[in-house]
This record gives sequence, structure tokens and C-alpha cells, in this order.
Amino acid sequence: MCTVTAMAILVTMTLALIRAMLGPTVFDRVLALNMFGTKTVLLICVVDFLLNRDDFLDLALLYSLMNFIGMVALLRFTEYGSFGGDRIR
Repeated sequence: MCTVTAMAILVTMTLALIRAMLGPTVFDRVLALNMFGTKTVLLICVVDFLLNRDDFLDLALLYSLMNFIGMVALLRFTEYGSFGGDRIR
């Protein structure tokens, strides 16, 4: 059952990557990358359950935090043209 779940997550991750490459707008691509990061966290949790190792949950939490910070930085860069300071536009 968990193997099927992992395969379904991998399929959705592939579809998210395709959307990230072909997205017509920047926000479609950002949304697809955020979805890819979320599915990665879910896949780490499923692998944790399959291997019966509790330390993978810490990795999943760390990856979700990195995904959130990365998305905030990417959205800030697309909005302001830089990561901090003054606006370029």
C-alpha cells in the first residue's frame, strides 16, 4: 500500500515538474515548484514509514522549512526584483 502511495507521489511530482517547465506565467511555475516541495516532504514521510526510521521526519521538517523560505525569497524576488532593500522597478 505504501509503495503505491510512493509511486503516486512520484507521478504527481513529475507532473509538477512538467508544469514548472511549461507554465505560462511565473506564478504558475512558482506554484508548481511549491507543490513539488510539498510532495517531496510527503515522499520523505512515506519513506520514513516504509523504512521504519524516525529520523527521516526531522529531515522532512527541515526540508519543509527550507521550501517555505525558498518560496518566500522567490516571490519577493519576482515582486521587487531583489531580495532586500530598495525596489528596482
